[in-house]
Amino acid sequence: MSIASSPGNNGNGGPPASGRSAASAGAETVLVTGFPSYVAKRMVRKVVAADAEVRVVMLARDKFQAAAQEFIAGLPPDLGARVEIALGDICDMDLGLAGADYRKLVDRVTAIHHLAAIYHHGVPRDQTRRVNVEGTKNVLEMAGDCGQLTRLCHYSTASVSGDRKGVITEDELDENQGFHNAYEETKFLAERLVRGRLGKLPITIFRPGIIVGDSQSGEIDKFDGPYYLMVLIVTSPLDVHLPLPGKGSAPLSVVPVDFVVDAAHALWRTPEATGKTYHLTDPAPLAARTIYEVIAARAHKKAPRGSIPSGIARALLRTPGLAKMARAPLAFLDAFNHMAFYNCRNTLEDLRATGIHCPSFERYVDNLIGYVREVHAQRKQKLDAEVFDPFD
Repeated sequence: MSIASSPGNNGNGGPPASGRSAASAGAETVLVTGFPSYVAKRMVRKVVAADAEVRVVMLARDKFQAAAQEFIAGLPPDLGARVEIALGDICDMDLGLAGADYRKLVDRVTAIHHLAAIYHHGVPRDQTRRVNVEGTKNVLEMAGDCGQLTRLCHYSTASVSGDRKGVITEDELDENQGFHNAYEETKFLAERLVRGRLGKLPITIFRPGIIVGDSQSGEIDKFDGPYYLMVLIVTSPLDVHLPLPGKGSAPLSVVPVDFVVDAAHALWRTPEATGKTYHLTDPAPLAARTIYEVIAARAHKKAPRGSIPSGIARALLRTPGLAKMARAPLAFLDAFNHMAFYNCRNTLEDLRATGIHCPSFERYVDNLIGYVREVHAQRKQKLDAEVFDPFD
């Protein structure tokens, strides 16, 4: 695997049109793993938009090369000129790069945003472990080879707390908790590896809550997690009261993607953040039932009424024939009824001077609903066009 040129490069992975070499004194080169995840793409854009002197190398697997080139081509020219693609894989030694390319990269990289992970709950356990745990191990080894590294940002998840209940602080990790699924467990194991290198590498750990769409536009790449119920409510007939899966009294820590990216970017640039862990969560989350009541009210639909006992809902989702499709809804069911409170003291204190904060759900829910409606209408229009018979 190798470093591929981007539309803004000179064709051989060299400096951008401005003529300034990426390896020149004082220049920063940031490695971002995780393409084509939505958060990874948002972070790439944020990094190059925030500083005109920074270059980004996106690590992408071979099969995503065309998508990576298309993404770069879609950036404003001055931003795209500073983004290039490294074709590789975090699951392989030296990230799957050829020896010469690997050595050149570690000589250049000054910061790493490690976003690559398997989030989907339908993926086999061994594959999830290979990416989330072994992949993180390989990134740590690469970070150790980077002579100019100023920060390794590891993106974990608040769900590393597993089945713990009550208040969970940012400094806690291994508290003998159990786990609801392979995703939680492997992200826990990955974070434990990262924490083992604290003091040896300049590390910052981020634990986002459940990520939803942009607080301004509502945009998100796919409807999963909390969107299962949101889509049902927003697209349901006006007079239908949907029951919820369980009481829904537990807090549901949803966070808009722009807050996660803005907060992580600001903390990456904060020297005091080295060695710290941050819960990127809503400091005052609403109860799960309240969230869906708000969605119904803003969407002018009937509020959810009653509930299906979570045990029955779980049994229904495990019905033969539904089990494979229901893995993601099952995972969300765990969060929907899990009484965990994520203390975010580090985040609040270290972001105070930046003005960056997680907006309350009520402030951006209308934008989420608008985007769901727009996508649903587009899909319905496409479906209607596919089934339309002009001779009928």
